[in-house]
Amino acid sequence: MKVKPGEEERALEILQGVMAASHTEEGCVKYTLHRAVNEQGTFSIVEKWRSQADLDAHFQEPHLEPVAGALELLAEPPHILFCEPVPVGDPDKGSL
Repeated sequence: MKVKPGEEERALEILQGVMAASHTEEGCVKYTLHRAVNEQGTFSIVEKWRSQADLDAHFQEPHLEPVAGALELLAEPPHILFCEPVPVGDPDKGSL
């Protein structure tokens, strides 16, 4: 997601709260926040859930409400990809 200039710290504060709460959810395997170093104001969340049911339950959690309420911070709509791993090479290094 790309946030508007000057809104990076506010967005980061919201995302940090979401990250901490999401880590406590049943079925959360990985939930990681990344900040682009070559595109200011760009953040990515990489998630891995035990099952689709766990991911569906995640979307209903009340701790996600601050994200929905902060859409005005975004410079553009978020780009969401649902992916599956394609492990190549060393299994520990080739997938999350």
